[in-house]
Amino acid sequence: MSDFEFLRNINIGQYLPTGSVIHRLDARARIILFSIFILALTFSPRLPGILIGLAFAILGLIIAHIPLRYTLRSLAAPLPFLLILALLQVLFTRNPQNDTVLWQYWLIRITPAGLLSGLMLILRFIALILALSLASFTLSSSDLIQGLNSLFKPLARLGLPAQDLIMMIQVALRFLPLLALTAERTAKAQASRGADWGTGKGGFLQRVRRVVPLILPLFLASLQKAENMSQAMDARGYGISKVRSAMRDMKFTWGDAIALIAALILCAVIILV
Repeated sequence: MSDFEFLRNINIGQYLPTGSVIHRLDARARIILFSIFILALTFSPRLPGILIGLAFAILGLIIAHIPLRYTLRSLAAPLPFLLILALLQVLFTRNPQNDTVLWQYWLIRITPAGLLSGLMLILRFIALILALSLASFTLSSSDLIQGLNSLFKPLARLGLPAQDLIMMIQVALRFLPLLALTAERTAKAQASRGADWGTGKGGFLQRVRRVVPLILPLFLASLQKAENMSQAMDARGYGISKVRSAMRDMKFTWGDAIALIAALILCAVIILV
């Protein structure tokens, strides 16, 4: 049945209301915190900084009461492609002239610098996936929209369609689990009609051939869901009011300020170490 389980491998876009300390932070503080943390992981130039970022991403999941096993499932799908990229990084990285050559064949050269580069690629990708999953698990749709609306108010005052841009970002993030669920249902429907799904047989090419018939139904279902969503938004009067209201008022507290200061210090350590 693992061939049908598309949804469990996609954690980005899902919200888990565990009521942790991170969940209780102001939405604006969480958005800024996760943004600078992801940027620090992206631009960290050295291995110790990436390891520190990875450790704090795991610590954040523990504080948020998110099961690590559930989060690590999201690494299963892109892991083969990640290993291929890491292998290319090891084999074809430009190395310093004085670096020791461990193995060489024609244009391929394996050196300690290439191995370090491949290791950094894998660890950076894992840390980024965990950070994005943590942000998704602790930010609900309403919190994300309300927080971004507050942060992007200067753009709205300049006449830019900030509210529409925020809605596009939110819909794109939350659309990923819907696509996975649709693909799972389509695969089960095709298997019930005799398609070679769920047998566990065949190699890579046969798996690709099984995925190809999913593309057209998934594309049509995505268009149908988009149309239903637009009709639902029109029926609820979305876009009539220029200023969107919220059920709860956001309050920036000293706890939020302390969390942001700690995040800034952590990100500086990740980049400078």
